[in-house]
Amino acid sequence: MKILLIEDELKLAGFIADALRQSGHVCDHIPDGTKGLEAIMTGDYDLVLLDLMLPSMNGFDVLKNLKSFNKSVGVIILSALNDTENVIKGLDLGAVDYLKKPFDLEELLARVRSAQRRLLNQGTFKLKSEGLTVDLLSREVCRDGKAVLLSNREFALLEYLMTNSNKVLTKSQILEKVWDMNFDPGSNIVEVHLYQLRKKMDRGYAQELIQTVIGRGYIFKGNVVSA
Repeated sequence: MKILLIEDELKLAGFIADALRQSGHVCDHIPDGTKGLEAIMTGDYDLVLLDLMLPSMNGFDVLKNLKSFNKSVGVIILSALNDTENVIKGLDLGAVDYLKKPFDLEELLARVRSAQRRLLNQGTFKLKSEGLTVDLLSREVCRDGKAVLLSNREFALLEYLMTNSNKVLTKSQILEKVWDMNFDPGSNIVEVHLYQLRKKMDRGYAQELIQTVIGRGYIFKGNVVSA
């Protein structure tokens, strides 16, 4: 998943971001409420981890703005405001979960996994196409019964391509969804990872599932079904 962390405690934010990235997620961090709201409105995030006591705009106001603009995104509140009134207020404003500080990082990761299960459309946990099976929760990939070992970034790249099957995706779109917001768009990192992914996925098979569309981008060619 692509996750936005809005948290002004920089040391804590560093620990959280590192844990999320090590678990295979893409994580951007913003320490400010107003800038965080702008990033949610303009970005393509699957989940937001939101502190309540933030500079410039508090977390409750961030949630109110999302609600008023009908912006749909999963939000988990992370806050030291642990009284029942604030928990109810946060959930009523649209948050999917509320985690009280201090918390254990393993508990946070479990809450993120739980949110991921709820956010997956209609209980979709697997993607299948042309003998390829991708389990979005266990992160296991198989093609024709053979395990395909992918790095966290390669898995995120494959998931993005498959959920947009038969659509040409530009390098900019891939960078926005699969890499952090501050990544250098002039880098060849997309090409490098796609080469490695295609080497693992398509080498030795008659049908190439991932293809280059010259001058436009990349495409996953195949009928993808959800299970």
